[in-house]
Amino acid sequence: MNKMNKAEQLHALLEKKPRAKLGFFPTPLYKLERLSEQLGVQLYIKRDDFSGMSLFGGNKIRKLEYLIGDAQEKGCDTVFTYGATQSNHAMQTVTACRRVGMEPILYLNAYVQPDEKDVRSNMLLDRILGAQVNIIPGLPEETEAQTEERCHQLGLEHAARLEAQGHRCYDVPMGGASPVGSAAFIGGYLELMQQCEAAGIAPTRVYAATGTGGTLAGLVAGHQALEAGPEIVGVAVSRKDEGYEGRCAALANASLAWLGSDVRVTADDFNVDRGYFEPGYEQPNEAANEAIRLLARTEGLLTDPVYTGKALAGLLDHIRTGKIRSGETVVFWHTGGATALFAEQAILGNLADK
Repeated sequence: MNKMNKAEQLHALLEKKPRAKLGFFPTPLYKLERLSEQLGVQLYIKRDDFSGMSLFGGNKIRKLEYLIGDAQEKGCDTVFTYGATQSNHAMQTVTACRRVGMEPILYLNAYVQPDEKDVRSNMLLDRILGAQVNIIPGLPEETEAQTEERCHQLGLEHAARLEAQGHRCYDVPMGGASPVGSAAFIGGYLELMQQCEAAGIAPTRVYAATGTGGTLAGLVAGHQALEAGPEIVGVAVSRKDEGYEGRCAALANASLAWLGSDVRVTADDFNVDRGYFEPGYEQPNEAANEAIRLLARTEGLLTDPVYTGKALAGLLDHIRTGKIRSGETVVFWHTGGATALFAEQAILGNLADK
């Protein structure tokens, strides 16, 4: 089966699945002319920050089209989801729920404790949108993973109480990283390949931030299903253990199975760079802030200190150290998150000082 037939087959599988029309696709792909000249590579950007629905887009809109579509098909009236207090995914889930008439309930981990007298960024938007927000502080004896699990358990218990009252609840994991959500980025990879073909370019690599792994899983699944196109490089924005690639592969395979594809991936298909997240999630570093300033001052584009800034820092370092060769064509996948530029000082660091 040739590449075109494989693409058509994947597209047909995606078309069979329920999908809520929430965003604006395809999102733009274009060359960063001035930064390309400065760096000596052919650097393109995929603008998923333009995905809609509100002023603040992002990669989560792709996932939510399928997640909300699945919830609608199941007759649900309430959606639970999880994340950090400044979670882009949580805020976008609230927006999607308001768009389709469902009730959003959030359980958020307080990595950075919000100031109730100065509510900012996504927390402010969550309040304006009228979400039910439950903030769960971490306990001194807990790891981040344990806090996240406790947060999820509290949400499941809440959902059980509502279902006992006659509601139908839909549970969306952190980042929308489920087989349904990740399948959206199999479609995203197809979209990118169609745009590259139309533009007459053949990128060798695509760089994207990776947190919960849902976006990365979908992109790698799409790449393997087509057996063509650029390598996917995930830049970690939080600490990842040795089992991360294996979990991403399991998620990718579950997405492929949900679609009805017999393609499968392995952990070896994932390239995750763990070198740019320190000191931790939602904690700034100078490399990310330098990358944010460089893109802003060269191209007039904004990235954020939690996700895209750290991914861009990884990409820039790979160029400067020769991992990306001079003249190579590379795509940076902008996954959104600009609301973090208006978050607490603990998240921004010295971003505005230089």
